Amino acid sequence: MRIMRMAAVLAAGALAVALTACGGERSGGGQRLSIATGNTTGVYYVLGGGIAEQINKNLDGYQATAEATGASVENIQRVVRGDSDIAFTLADTAADAASGKGSFAAPQPIRALARLYDNYTHVIARADAGIKTVADLKGKRVSTGSPNSGTEVIALRLLAAAGLDPDKDVTRQALSLPETVQGVKDETIDALVWSGGLPTGGITDLITSEKDEVVFVPLDDVLPAMQREHGQVYAAGTIPAAAYSTPGDVATIVVPNLLVVNQSMDAGLAERLTGLLFDRKAELEKVHAAAKEITRENAPKTEPVLLHDGAKRYFGS
Repeated sequence: MRIMRMAAVLAAGALAVALTACGGERSGGGQRLSIATGNTTGVYYVLGGGIAEQINKNLDGYQATAEATGASVENIQRVVRGDSDIAFTLADTAADAASGKGSFAAPQPIRALARLYDNYTHVIARADAGIKTVADLKGKRVSTGSPNSGTEVIALRLLAAAGLDPDKDVTRQALSLPETVQGVKDETIDALVWSGGLPTGGITDLITSEKDEVVFVPLDDVLPAMQREHGQVYAAGTIPAAAYSTPGDVATIVVPNLLVVNQSMDAGLAERLTGLLFDRKAELEKVHAAAKEITRENAPKTEPVLLHDGAKRYFGS
């Protein structure tokens, strides 16, 4: 068994587990399931730890672990290679993978278990940087998220939608969320892009610490260009003031999240994993409020990523 990383599962009441990359057998346990999540201060990581705990408690014969990763693109790559069994991903990245576009040279053998909650695009700038729109990021130091993350995909598309060249018009820094937050605090970064559920712990930390030294940048002006270029996977949304105790609501762009697996996963296991999301939804909501957005009505809506046969069986489709 190759150990990829170790990290603590962050969640209220969640089980602390060792993080591993691939399946196998563990003494005294069952077959391992590795869940590829995201940055340690993001919702993927927290909710992934909650799902791992519910698998360990409720699926006989399986032991799940959650792993911190760069998120969407990396997660899909891990599932395709067999390094992880389950992965969180943004729907736009998953659509690219299914069709062989963007970061993927050919269609990838992935299937969806369910649509989860929406990610909200956060663009936050230092108040003294004079940034009111995405176009104002020109000439600024901008964190576009971890390499091979869904945040990075969205960040580069946002910049292009505002008429900026990501490689020439900004000083781009590919940093994890913890590194990004620290950079904004240290004033070595002027602005950040982050795609995550509400609230994201790292963003809460930044807003609480910096208060009126940072501001949200609205995104309604770039949404039409994003939709023309990339489709309706990008939708209008609002970051409510209550999410981070900010002065007012902020217009933003939302993207659904999917839980995906390799198409070769056993259909019986896929069905059980899908059912777990709903059978243990109350417990997942205690781990993070984003789980409240998971609904049976929306969960099968994963197009253009196909549902796994096991998930289809669960949803009766």
